[in-house]
Amino acid sequence: MTASVFTKRYQKFRELLILYRNKAGLTQTQLADRLKKPQSFVSKYENGERRLDLVEFIEIADYLQLEPCKLIRKLLEEFES
Repeated sequence: MTASVFTKRYQKFRELLILYRNKAGLTQTQLADRLKKPQSFVSKYENGERRLDLVEFIEIADYLQLEPCKLIRKLLEEFES
């Protein structure tokens, strides 16, 4: 079984996080500062080197002023059959 980090769905999840970070006008460094994490934390999940857990995702969405369900709905719509 392939690790989910490498699926098309996870790739789209990462792309959406990048899109919403850019829409929020934040650099990786600015977001990392708000999260009290190093810039490499943001870089690694955006590049697929690190997976996010649910709690981390919700915290990131909060700083991006994004309703987590909105991103999840967008992700599900992308992959509807």
